[in-house]
Order: sequence, then structure tokens, then C-alpha cells
Amino acid sequence: MRIGNGYDVHRFAAGRKLILGGVEIPHEKGLDGHSDADVLLHAIMDAMLGAAALGDIGQHFPDTDEAYRGISSMKLLQHTAALLENEGYAVVNIDSIIIAQRPKLMPYLPQMCSNIAQEIGLETGSVSVKATTTERLGSIGREEGISALAVVLIERKERM
Repeated sequence: MRIGNGYDVHRFAAGRKLILGGVEIPHEKGLDGHSDADVLLHAIMDAMLGAAALGDIGQHFPDTDEAYRGISSMKLLQHTAALLENEGYAVVNIDSIIIAQRPKLMPYLPQMCSNIAQEIGLETGSVSVKATTTERLGSIGREEGISALAVVLIERKERM
């Protein structure tokens, strides 16, 4: 078994949709980024790649590649899961947290868990997504952006 950690942060930007865990969240601003800027999925993908010692999402999906401009991070998550599978690994479970002052995310967390589990081929109970604020401290507390942390456990699949 191997463990990986992931972190991502994006600033808010006007004129963009706010996508977290593959869910569109009603909010006056979205997150700035080359793809859909889904910080939760980016942190999870980095944790997956780190656990398998396969680098990071910047190596696999560089922001200099126009093929990834505006792409759904759910597609990138699917590709990341395939990379792990090709290396003989399977995700066991995911624990993650979104750090945002606003918007309130509690109503959307179950759908995020379901989306992630379905994309990776896990049971929903193997994916945890939590949310917290910074009690108005720092850039997140000033509502300048959103960050996310993730821990992923993977295991070597049995070879037939």
C-alpha cells in the first residue's frame, strides 16, 4: 500500500463557472485556471500520482498544452486513474477537504463523493469530501480563492 498527498489552490475570477468535484456550484465567481480549475480534483489527482510516484498533474496535463484549455477535470481524473491502473495500482480510498470561506458547500458534498467514486470505479463510501473555512483568516478567508487537500491510499493490484 502507498499513500499520496495532494494540494491545489486557485484564485477567484469573474466570468467563470465554479466547479468543485465535478459539481457546478452557484456562485458569483468561478476559479481561474487553464482547465475548469476544479481544485478538489486537482488535489486528488496529485495525491494519486504522488502515491504511485508518477509525478504531478503539471507534468501530465501542462497548462501550456491547448488540448487541456477549459477541459473538465473529471476527464483528467479518469485519465489519471487509467495511468495508475497501467502501472498496476488501484485506489483504495480518498480523503479530501475543500477550504473556502464562501460559498457554503455542505449541500454539494454527497454529489462530489459520488462523482469521484464513479469516475475512479470506487464505492461512494471510499471517497470522503469535507469542507471548512479559515474563519476569515488569510487569502481564503478574504474570499480571494479556494484551496483543497487530499490524501489517497493505493495498493498494488494482483497480477494474473
